[in-house]
Amino acid sequence: MTDLEPDVLDLEVGNVANGGFCVARHEGRVVFVRHALPGERVRARVTDRTKNFLRADAVEIIKASPDRVEPPCPFAGPGRCGGCDWQHASLPAQRALKAAVVEEQLERLAGITRTVTVEEVPYPVESEVLPPPGLGWRTRVQFSVSSGAVGLRRHRSHDIEPIDECLIAHPGVELMGIERKRWPGASGVEGIVSATTGDRLVVLRGRDRRKIRVPRLDVPVRLVRGKPEPGAGLPYVREEVSGRLYQISGSGFWQVHPGAAQLLADAVADALEPKPGDIALDLYCGVGLFAGVLADRVGRDGLVVGVESDGQAVRDARFNLRDLPNVSIERGPVEEVVADLEFGRASGGSRAQNKRGGGSAGHRGGERVRRADLVVLDPPRTGAGRDVVEQITRLAGRKIAYVSCDPATLARDLSYFGERGWTLESLRAFDAFPMTQHVECLATLIRG
Repeated sequence: MTDLEPDVLDLEVGNVANGGFCVARHEGRVVFVRHALPGERVRARVTDRTKNFLRADAVEIIKASPDRVEPPCPFAGPGRCGGCDWQHASLPAQRALKAAVVEEQLERLAGITRTVTVEEVPYPVESEVLPPPGLGWRTRVQFSVSSGAVGLRRHRSHDIEPIDECLIAHPGVELMGIERKRWPGASGVEGIVSATTGDRLVVLRGRDRRKIRVPRLDVPVRLVRGKPEPGAGLPYVREEVSGRLYQISGSGFWQVHPGAAQLLADAVADALEPKPGDIALDLYCGVGLFAGVLADRVGRDGLVVGVESDGQAVRDARFNLRDLPNVSIERGPVEEVVADLEFGRASGGSRAQNKRGGGSAGHRGGERVRRADLVVLDPPRTGAGRDVVEQITRLAGRKIAYVSCDPATLARDLSYFGERGWTLESLRAFDAFPMTQHVECLATLIRG
């Protein structure tokens, strides 16, 4: 395309692509179109040009898909808030689009042909307020601040869309009134609420925390200003899963959908089928969600070793699981810690030893074992990568459960596992992020 060619294109929209786009073509060039649906005819404004493709926003719908609906949020649409990708699609259509993306990524990156169904994540039935389907689920919302005014970033931009309400935010976040206040001195405000305990937390960011002015909030909350001193305790929220309370300090990671943590904990346990006496690894363990669930299943004669690099998450995990003598939490990069782990089976239970001398329970003799029976990993969006996969395949004995929020990096890593003799036994996908492109997957692998 030259500078003389049009900025607005008439396009026939094709299949969905990873990233919240659909694919179209104009004069042989690929165009990634937002705010469109497969099968539609649209007029789209070009927003970005590269050597190989264009990006565009559908600004006029000439022929609409039967799956198109009116976006519930007034801030959604071309050039507006970038937080939601599919508000213009019905919820069943959103799940079908996400399933198609997972299938395409598995086929293209891992050579795996699999029919995928994206499952709804139920809102907890005990919730006092049930928002409309697909809305009111996000228990952690990061707002941006410009000149004291709160908003959300536009797609692929540092520009801020001012808002006075976020429809996908949990009602407990909206009760704080963050969007309706001014925050002088802050660059970011994160509202956090626990869907199970009602705990509330506001995390403030700014270049100089002394200059941040905190407005009067509509409900009692704990506040975090700036980065804490090393070793300092942080305000936290508590979440309950399977009868156990988990403390998550500051902006620590936790599933944002109210029903996702319990659903994933049950799904991982069902997939791995832990037995009494098993040794299990929980990699990228965060505050210890899966380690806590697996510890109950493997019993006092088993062992669960969690590995996490973030210091505050490690402190939270050790606190959350302090009553479980069969759990050990190691701090450090996964690829480094697992390279030095060895296990032992002995009367009175299994033990792990970190040959670097760090924090796990000491080996107490008996049979030394180089493998864990089970491994669960929940890496960040960038995935595990080849080196970590290599370490896991050296350690894993019976089953691996891979939790992922990015179909592309999941598929890439599944190809690495396949090269090392592991096959995909099952795959489940969960709509833990309605209205957005994101989808949570659980892949279960076995040897052979």
